[in-house]
Amino acid sequence: MTERNKPAAPLAFHHAGHGANASIGVAICHGFTGSPLSVLPWAEYLAKQGFAVSVPLLPGHGTSWRDLATTRWQDWYRTFEQSYLDLAAQTETCFVAGLSMGGAVALRVASRHEVPGLVLVNPGLSFYDRRVRYVGALKYVMPTTTPIVEDRPAPITIEEGDYSKTPLKAVHELKKLFRAATRGLPHVEAPALVFKSSVDDVIPPSSVATISKYIDSSRLKVVTLPHSGHVATLDVDAPTIFEESAGFFRQHAGDRVASESS
Repeated sequence: MTERNKPAAPLAFHHAGHGANASIGVAICHGFTGSPLSVLPWAEYLAKQGFAVSVPLLPGHGTSWRDLATTRWQDWYRTFEQSYLDLAAQTETCFVAGLSMGGAVALRVASRHEVPGLVLVNPGLSFYDRRVRYVGALKYVMPTTTPIVEDRPAPITIEEGDYSKTPLKAVHELKKLFRAATRGLPHVEAPALVFKSSVDDVIPPSSVATISKYIDSSRLKVVTLPHSGHVATLDVDAPTIFEESAGFFRQHAGDRVASESS
């Protein structure tokens, strides 16, 4: 692909909010090798409902796999954390949300900041491929691998950047992020709404099982998505995600206001 024909990098999404929900913020994190485009319909739905929404573009994403190879998981985390903090400073109540790896980033934010709640879509904390346990050594002899291809991809296709390859350096960083997010789970005290696809070729069910181990059932609701693959925000069950998450944000924003006034 020539530089002239290469598509522009996907942009971050920001909406100031309006109406009755303008004081409620939602910071959304996209997934590994993805971009804000993968959660854009979700962000736009919430924006139309009046929520203040922020979706940053994480470093090394939305451009080229070569850029991704130069970043660390802390770069991804700090970028999203700052987006959350900026939005929290502009709103009365600010939630975190994430897709796939973005779920792990959102969980880490929730373990380090007092968020009123979090919504996760196919959150990642573990891998199917057992070779990942050796990725710290493999990255020196096999710099890249091919991306995971789902048997049933989402019906909406998007151009997120030149990711014909996945750098194993970045996979190693992803592994470190999953470990850090898992270590922080005992400190997540906020209620959580988790959406999990019945058939997910990217993230195994053990990720949600790990979350369930640390967030008790009184604070955790898991919703099964029977008709969607991994990027469920672009798939058949997307309206379920959009509608139920909006209700969750309104409900728990109201709970926060009620507790502060009592």
